[in-house]
Amino acid sequence: MTTQTHLIHSRRFLPLFVTQLLNAFNDNLFKNAMVLFVVYSVYQSEQAEGQFSAIASAIFILPFFVLSAVSGQLADMRDKARIIRIVKASEIGIMLVGAAGLLMASRGIMVSSVAIPLMLLALLGMGIHSTFFGPIKYAILPQHLHKDEVLAGTGLVEAGTYIAILAGTILAGWISVEWAAIGVVVTALVGYATSRYVPDAPPHHEPEPLDFHLIRASYNLVRNTSHDRRVFLAIMAISFFWTIGTVLFVQFPPLAKNVLSASKEVASLFLVIFSIGVALGSMSVNALLKGTVSARYSPGSVIVMGLFVVAFYLVCNQWQPSTNGLLDVDAFLAQPLAIPLMLCLVGIAVAGGMFVVPLYAFLTTFVDKSQTSRTIAANNIVNSFAMVVGSLIATGLSFAGVPIVQQVLLSAAMCLVSAWIARQLVAAERAA
Repeated sequence: MTTQTHLIHSRRFLPLFVTQLLNAFNDNLFKNAMVLFVVYSVYQSEQAEGQFSAIASAIFILPFFVLSAVSGQLADMRDKARIIRIVKASEIGIMLVGAAGLLMASRGIMVSSVAIPLMLLALLGMGIHSTFFGPIKYAILPQHLHKDEVLAGTGLVEAGTYIAILAGTILAGWISVEWAAIGVVVTALVGYATSRYVPDAPPHHEPEPLDFHLIRASYNLVRNTSHDRRVFLAIMAISFFWTIGTVLFVQFPPLAKNVLSASKEVASLFLVIFSIGVALGSMSVNALLKGTVSARYSPGSVIVMGLFVVAFYLVCNQWQPSTNGLLDVDAFLAQPLAIPLMLCLVGIAVAGGMFVVPLYAFLTTFVDKSQTSRTIAANNIVNSFAMVVGSLIATGLSFAGVPIVQQVLLSAAMCLVSAWIARQLVAAERAA
């Protein structure tokens, strides 16, 4: 914990930490403001709401699958700090488009024909923005931090990300759409300002030509990264984790409205609890490992996560829907099963944070520093493919009329797969 406190006050870490925190905050403020508005104010059926939530998630994730190879090459072959500044400048334009969509929707102006397409276009833009920023926020850490600081730095970045998700989610659920539109533009401006203080991070070798053939570059990137079994298994385990997270996040808003009879503020509360839990898990596993990069706690953590997912499903099945309209936060908390439900969410999230943070540290410590951005990019390609598949499965189940609460069990099943992969990783770690 001393190391973490020291890093927070360091110029080597603080500007990057604040910039990525603002990035995660803005992503979630915009995305959740959009999804909650559409789910609660535009569509009036569980099927349509579930489909829209899944489609929005897939649109945001798709650029990670298509463009991660180029973003990883670029980050390893050019100054990472300069790329951060270019990316953050582009966020300002993207958020102006998104803000226009939010404002039109709030006033009922061409909601389906123009406002929603504008919001989805901005969401796609933020996905592209995050695709180019994502590899850098982890890959730059070994360049600016000492070897014994990398795990702490990774934990802080992961915890900070979820704290930012928490803040963005709270605001999205509690402020008006008009204020959300102003907020995303202001945050983009502040994020660009902080990015200018990130120290230079030049490449470790002479720049090479970029391969813009997206399919070939993506295939070669994943293949070249997979030669280290530990890194390959870490990527696969992370991918299943984010598939689980995607399915859960897709389900939360329609589940809150249609199964629990809860208002959008309660849906926001669910995402808040989840984010706090992951942040706590991220910090806890670093304390347990004492700065050592190891996956030894990951198999047990994801099994515990799966058990909490099953418990969450069982509580939802016992929930009695309200007959007096949607419940606000006070009315929801007064329900007899509200506390058990939220404890299940906390358990899912804490165990998830403990599972995933050491795996990200693997990706930045077991490869050469000149390859770290491309390793993170390869991870993003596999992760995004798995998340898009998860979103498509959720969309397909909604189209087929499978109740949202039944879809929760899909996440529990995927936890078993993640645990098996994590056990293989621990075995490879011990054999190395």
